[in-house]
Amino acid sequence: MAATYQEPEFLPWEGRRTPVTFVGGYLGAGKTTAINEVLAAAEHPIAVIVNDAGAINIDAALIRGCDGDSIELTNGCVCCTSLDEMGAALDLIRSRPHPPDHLVVELSGVAEPNEVVPWGSSAGFFLDGVVTVVAADQLVDDGLPRWVRLHLEAQIEAADLLVLMKTDLVDAAAADAAWSRLRSLAPGSPIIDGSVAGRDPGALGRFLAIGGHRNRDASGVPGPSLFDLHETHALPLRGEMTRVDIEALVADLPQRFHGRTVARAKGIVELVDGGTPRLALVQLVGSRLEITPLFDNEHQRPTDLVVITVSPAGQP
Repeated sequence: MAATYQEPEFLPWEGRRTPVTFVGGYLGAGKTTAINEVLAAAEHPIAVIVNDAGAINIDAALIRGCDGDSIELTNGCVCCTSLDEMGAALDLIRSRPHPPDHLVVELSGVAEPNEVVPWGSSAGFFLDGVVTVVAADQLVDDGLPRWVRLHLEAQIEAADLLVLMKTDLVDAAAADAAWSRLRSLAPGSPIIDGSVAGRDPGALGRFLAIGGHRNRDASGVPGPSLFDLHETHALPLRGEMTRVDIEALVADLPQRFHGRTVARAKGIVELVDGGTPRLALVQLVGSRLEITPLFDNEHQRPTDLVVITVSPAGQP
């Protein structure tokens, strides 16, 4: 992340946010192949940021034209170069008059996904998840240097969704070993067979909506440390709530937590505000309460209200 980068002063697109999927994987794993298929099958406008727009080999039939650092596609999608810095690439997407329905960012083969995930919370965006593309032959190659193997394993462990490519290029025993290795390294992550032989129509497009696998919802907060005077609580929320209900709940928090100071609270509720219920983000910082309706394309779910409390000074 460049030290000189500053978030935009004003939110783009009247506050609407676009989900972001980061696609990682080691060199030669098949990231470009996977992203090409997503572009070809896209039914809604998405944007893709790649390290080198010329390297993605987009089908000429899809290209409507080029405009500076962008390649416009006939299905409303756009492909942009990364401009060497993530901040500049996101600025390029933000400069467009209308937000894409989804943003896919292809990471370099040596990138650590966890290092770029914070960009998913940049102005105008929210993190949908991390996809790691893995080549079966690389995964079972005992001849890989140790540092490459460790890097590959770190990419796999960071994934919310795994795409196993090239199983059709290895024998059955090696393919089975690759599947077992993935399940061992990332036991909670779904796996899609992205090989030519095992692919079902539209399978790769599933990584445009993986929200929910990642524990990254709007209420996510770090847990307390052993020596921290902060405590983190998860307060279940009932179904539909009005603003009055939410304000009353917030006002009652100090009593509920026995006089501890409430430093922060965050969660997603079903808000009833004189019309059809819709999801809303509830945020409390100090005494400031914000209730912000979420846009339909923000694939969130209702959550508990996560409350961070602080003990009175000098007390555990």
